[in-house]
Amino acid sequence: MAGVNMRLEAGAVRELHWHKTAEGPGDLWFFPAGVPHSLQATTESTNGTEFLLVFPDGTFSEDSTFMLTDWTAHIPKEVLAKNFQVDMSAFDNIPGSELYIFPSAPPTSNTAVSNPQGQVPQPYTYAFSQVAATPLAGGSVKIADSSTFNISTQIAVAEITIVPGGMRELHWHPTEDEWGFFLEGQARMTLFASSGNARTYNYEAGDVSYVPATYGHYVENIGNTTLKFIEVFNTGKDLSHCNSYLKLMAENPLDRFQDIGLAQWLALTPPALVQSHLQLSDEMMTHLNKTKQIVVGPVSTS
Repeated sequence: MAGVNMRLEAGAVRELHWHKTAEGPGDLWFFPAGVPHSLQATTESTNGTEFLLVFPDGTFSEDSTFMLTDWTAHIPKEVLAKNFQVDMSAFDNIPGSELYIFPSAPPTSNTAVSNPQGQVPQPYTYAFSQVAATPLAGGSVKIADSSTFNISTQIAVAEITIVPGGMRELHWHPTEDEWGFFLEGQARMTLFASSGNARTYNYEAGDVSYVPATYGHYVENIGNTTLKFIEVFNTGKDLSHCNSYLKLMAENPLDRFQDIGLAQWLALTPPALVQSHLQLSDEMMTHLNKTKQIVVGPVSTS
């Protein structure tokens, strides 16, 4: 996976373009590979807008972004004239190179241009900011995947908040790589990569994390304020060649948010088997929660 943090001044335009890989990043949008689009900052804020772009391909490069002005600069004017059925002079002022980002008049309407073929059957945008977060013992979570944002079949996202002393529970993602971006607060994460390999990292606002699929991990709030971050998942992996996944794919689509919590897994495993592994007391076994916790609060000291 790859990410881009971009800011546009009010009215500025990220020029019309398309990518070799899908793009998805408040609110969400998702553009499948090859779908052309542009981004423009409104005047709702005098500071313009800042956003995060995430691509489900770690080899993504701006060098493989197809810009409108870069293409037209490499098309002979007589070809442009023939294609659009106008005189060549209509293209006397087209840019000689790509614009990438440029100033422009702020948009005055968000009404789509009328299309005789009709509009796209599935919207490319999703009002994630209007989705109510689910309150949890140690914070909150809200999730967007293809079950709610139907067109987003390659990227899913979870927005997590954790109170001081709380923790994103011990868990792993069976098939999805996780790309994280920290928005507020201070965090600590330990990843377990099997075979005795583990490593701990600290994060603060603006930092990026990456957790490969199947790696056990947690995220702990080690600060004095609420921790807020997003987890973005590559749900577009092609696993069709894996016969063992065929039944799983039919019953649990892989383009959805998925994780396995350690506590719930152990709670739903025969107690004697768990105790033979971890030497836990009968009392401890009664504390295993059969419901997925996602975020847990600080341990009570009373």
